Amino acid sequence: MTLAQHRRRIRILPAGDRALLVEPEDHVDLGALASVLRASGTAGISDVLPAAQTILVTTDARVDLRTLARTIRQVLATADHLDAEAPPDSETLYVPVSYDGCDLHDVATILGISVADVIREHTSRTWRCEFLGFAPGFGYLVSDTPGLSVPRRVRSRTSVPPGAIALADGYSAIYPRRSPGGWQIIGTTTLSTWDAALAQPASIWPGRRVRFVAEADR
Repeated sequence: MTLAQHRRRIRILPAGDRALLVEPEDHVDLGALASVLRASGTAGISDVLPAAQTILVTTDARVDLRTLARTIRQVLATADHLDAEAPPDSETLYVPVSYDGCDLHDVATILGISVADVIREHTSRTWRCEFLGFAPGFGYLVSDTPGLSVPRRVRSRTSVPPGAIALADGYSAIYPRRSPGGWQIIGTTTLSTWDAALAQPASIWPGRRVRFVAEADR
């Protein structure tokens, strides 16, 4: 489906005096839309940050927001498609997992399947980071295959250790550092996904693919 078919269903609203909020009114691959905006080289755009249902476009200080909004509409109207290109295999992050999470059995019960099925479902799909949020380096991972959607815990934990692998509301995630959290923890990994000392602190970013590998299968 072309972006031109969606352009009249996309609202572009001011967000303060240095940003625009791009808000599609129907289902659009926000990761692909953000990629289009980044690749456009549009003058005045300093950052493009996708979220669950919107994209925040941060601008340079001297940019006229109305003019930039018109330019963004033109970019979307002339783009060819919304299909996000998969990065090469070298860009896929393989995450070793010990499926020993304290909520693993509860997740299986909620889904009405066995623990082995939960593990098989989690490791059999390719996940893609749709956006970052909650904490630095915390990537919301989505999959095109349905079936692993569970609610958040009724009561959040005050401390979740780094490396916890969790599910909630159709997403999977890796806790990058110790923090409170209310997701269902199904496993742990020793792979560090956040290092503030690096030029690129986060090893997961919007668009990156992630595959989970059970330690027993390695």
